[in-house]
This record gives sequence, C-alpha cells and structure tokens, in this order.
Amino acid sequence: QRQRDRLAQSRLWRAPLPALPGRHVRSYNHLQGDIRRRKLFSFQKFFLRIDKNGTVNGTKSKDDPLSILEITSVDVGVVAIKGLNSNYYLAISRKGELYGAREFGVDCTLKERIEENGYNTYASAKWRNKKRQMFVGLNVHGKPLRGKKTRRKNTATHFLPIMV
Repeated sequence: QRQRDRLAQSRLWRAPLPALPGRHVRSYNHLQGDIRRRKLFSFQKFFLRIDKNGTVNGTKSKDDPLSILEITSVDVGVVAIKGLNSNYYLAISRKGELYGAREFGVDCTLKERIEENGYNTYASAKWRNKKRQMFVGLNVHGKPLRGKKTRRKNTATHFLPIMV
C-alpha cells in the first residue's frame, strides 16, 4: 500500500483510462464508392486503354476516348477501374493476364498503392503468383505485361493518374 501511495504521488503510476463507448477505431465508410475520372499514364509514356472488345493495351494518343477510366474505391486501398467508353472493367486473371471484364468480379479488384516516386501501382487484390503480387503493367511497346513477370519496383507497372 505504501509503495502504491508513493507511486501515485510521484505521478509514475497512472490508472488506465476507461475505453470510450461506441468508438470504432477504423471507419472508412466515407471512402467507399468514391469515383474518380482519370487517365492512367504509364512510366513507359503510354495511356492505359480498354477498347470495345475488352482488349487492354497502351496508346500514345492523349485524345483517345477509350483511355478515360473511372476509378471507383471498393474498400480501403482497393479499387475497380472501368473504361468509361468501353464499359469494361480492368481485370487480372488467375494466370496474370490483363483483360477487360464485362461484369465486375474478383478479377476486377485491384490494390492501389502510391509509390515513393509519386506513381501508382495496381496489383490484383485476389490473385498471387508464388506468394508474389501480380501488377498491371505495360511494356515499352504498350502491350500488357503478364502479372507473373511484374514486380512493384519495375517501372513498367507505374502509372500516373491524370485528371480528365
């Protein structure tokens, strides 16, 4: 008892604070459903586009209407990317192939991350290859990269979102 009194007097010991009732630690509901219209400009100098057949590739043309994308937040750090004019979702298959999906599904959920260089990377939220993430990427010719070949540090997977 004496020791406790001495601790209380010396302010070294403090009673634990009561928990606040009804306080939720992480609530990001305001971020869900947020829609941004952007063009994704790759580090390789291509605009990501999804054409009317669901083919994903890059274009050098800054006026291509098929490169206008809607980025919708699905969960914290998870987005869905849809071609505004093609009406296809950007998707990564289990094998790591990029394609346009008519309907929103598990292939269409992408983890969005801002890298140190200011560019964004988009990785499949569902699929992995040998425990490694598979990223959306374009090669130097504007062709989509297989997810199995991509890495976060590889600049072929880096995109700059540009407001439309």
